[in-house]
Amino acid sequence: MKLINQFKLQFKSIAENVAFARVTVAAFASQLDYTLNDLEEIKVALSEAITNAIVHGYENDHQQIIELTVSLTDAGMEIRVEDKGKGIEDIARAMEPTYSTDPERMGLGFVFMQSFMDEFQVDSAPGKGTTVVMFKKVNSAAANPEH
Repeated sequence: MKLINQFKLQFKSIAENVAFARVTVAAFASQLDYTLNDLEEIKVALSEAITNAIVHGYENDHQQIIELTVSLTDAGMEIRVEDKGKGIEDIARAMEPTYSTDPERMGLGFVFMQSFMDEFQVDSAPGKGTTVVMFKKVNSAAANPEH
């Protein structure tokens, strides 16, 4: 894959920054030939990753920092959301639908991220934080001018 463009952004772990990140990433993604549906899926997956960092990683400690790195390539877009929060003890269990450490939450964040993105990976260590890496391919029909 050839890197076309990239940005890195750090912001406080507050809910208002979820919308900011969504708009920023959608605008950046417009450099590639994504469909409106693709952009919606990217925004939902991104929202879930950032919300997880705020709610679970930092336990709503609004003084913490989330790092977002977005890379555009000739194949699509990679999104990396990183926190230095409490980490995930059991990633496999956290990936189970409806599992949540917060009884007020539905526990579908990872399910949405997996279903809306083409590639999805979670790296985490207790006490060290969590990194979510997601990749969305450019729609092959949109990328192919014959269609």
